[in-house]
Amino acid sequence: MIEKSVVLIKPDGVERNIIGNILSCYEDNGLKIVALKLMKATREIAEKHYSQHKGKDFYEELITFITRNPLCAVIIQGEDAVARIRSINGATSPTDAAEGTIRHRYARSKTENCVHASDTVESAKEEIALWFPEVENN
Repeated sequence: MIEKSVVLIKPDGVERNIIGNILSCYEDNGLKIVALKLMKATREIAEKHYSQHKGKDFYEELITFITRNPLCAVIIQGEDAVARIRSINGATSPTDAAEGTIRHRYARSKTENCVHASDTVESAKEEIALWFPEVENN
């Protein structure tokens, strides 16, 4: 099934000038970039994005990190895109990420792991509405 997913190339990836390297990982795997923008996340958007972590000891660190500098928000489309993108990204922690995945190659820590991706088709729809309110979500 053709799906859409949100990928965020987090501030650490943008700061290190590896946006193109990361995007090519998805394109090289047959996925299509259908929307892309460079933006600085507001605290309001960051809090909505990380709402499931509110109250946890690392919540404020996540908010500070994602809002510190611009990020690159992307909508990627393709067959089974949600699962494929998560596989391409690798495990959250670079020490657990499989060789060849984005996080294995580029992440510096569990927080500074370069990328975020939607974890379900439902969350992808919510994240598209949050990060791309100007895009029709169908």
